This record gives sequence, structure tokens and C-alpha cells, in this order.
Amino acid sequence: MSDQVLLLGIGNVLWADEGFGVRAIEAFNERYEVPESVRLMDGGTQGIYLVPHVQEADILVVFDAIDYGLPPGTLKVIRDQDVPSFMGAKKMSLHQTGFQEVLAMAEMLGKCPQKLLLIGVQPEELEDYGGSLRPSVKAQIQPALEIAVAYLQEQGIQVSPHTYHSTAESLAHHSIALQDYEARRPSEEDACRLGDARVLQSGQVVFDPKAVTAEPLSFSVDLDKRRQD
Repeated sequence: MSDQVLLLGIGNVLWADEGFGVRAIEAFNERYEVPESVRLMDGGTQGIYLVPHVQEADILVVFDAIDYGLPPGTLKVIRDQDVPSFMGAKKMSLHQTGFQEVLAMAEMLGKCPQKLLLIGVQPEELEDYGGSLRPSVKAQIQPALEIAVAYLQEQGIQVSPHTYHSTAESLAHHSIALQDYEARRPSEEDACRLGDARVLQSGQVVFDPKAVTAEPLSFSVDLDKRRQD
């Protein structure tokens, strides 16, 4: 029986470079043909809901945007046991924490991929609500795909480029497909770039970004008033 392979793109296309993983898997779907044992999936920000999909895979390849502290657009490849620990140490957003938990939960349940490959890119811009990939990041989509193709071929999996216009079903709804998403974006006057204007202008939220300090934050919450330390 052939190894079951999952190619997974994770991220949020609504926040600029945060959508790299999703755009990468969409591009793979458009440009390459793979055998039936290989599944392509837009994981978005589903977090722990990805556990059963991950458990079905013997080989898992993940596309994502991760803050490595490197120049924008830098690609980095992490393999096997280093993937979950690296994603935890270098977490950039909630979906990455969730995916680290996905891997841990799959292992706890007794079935997780035997081989892991993380193909990550250093983002340039994350605070642009409704924005698309910056050029430095978008330029790394094809190199990232080529890394994935080489890895799959290394595992004995046949991958070939489409020699015609792909008729494969799109992984993205037409409303957020890359070209339409970029072409139809409203002006800054019509659409707030920092988030949902209805929330930001409600008076209930204050946008006050602060630099991350080296000092750890500590707080306590009394969850059980019957028990006092």
C-alpha cells in the first residue's frame, strides 16, 4: 500500500503574508499533478480540527509563514522531529500554536505522520487587513513548490507539471482566489486596513500596539474560588 501524503497550506489570507501557506497550496494544485495517494488541503486556521486529516497521513508537508527573524521572503525548511518544536518556539500567530497542538494531539492519539516537512517563509507584512502577499513573499511561492516536489520525488512519489491549463477544482472559493482578491480590494478609504472598522470604531476596542519586551508577563486567574493556595 502506498504511503498516504498530505500537502497542507495553513494561514489566513485576510492578513497579507499570513496567507502564504494557503496561496502556496492553491498554486501547487494549479501547477502540478500528483497520484491519488497525495491529498492537497487548504487548512486555513482550522487548528485542532485538522487532527483527523493529519492522522491519516504517513507523510506531511506543510506550507506556512513563520517569523524566523530573517530578511523578508527568506525560505526555511524544517524536517521531522524539529517541526513541532520549531513551530512552538517561533510561533507568530494563533494558527501556528494550534498546529503545534495538532501534531501533539495526533501523537497522543497514537497515529501521526512518520515524516514531516515544513516549508516556511519569513513574512514582510502582517498588519494589513484585506491585503495580499507582498512581492518578496509572493516570489517565494514557486521556489517553495519546487522544494516540495523534490521532497516528494525523494520519497518515491511521482509529481509532474500540468502540460495544459489545469481543470483541477480550485481549493479556494472564487471570492478569495488570488487574482480576484487582489483586483477587487476596496480602497483604504472604503475598507479599514487594521481590522473590522465596526469593531475598532465601537469604542469597546483600543488599538494600541506595543513592542514586545524581554520581560516575561505574569498574571493569575482564580478559576476555583473553593480552592485557595
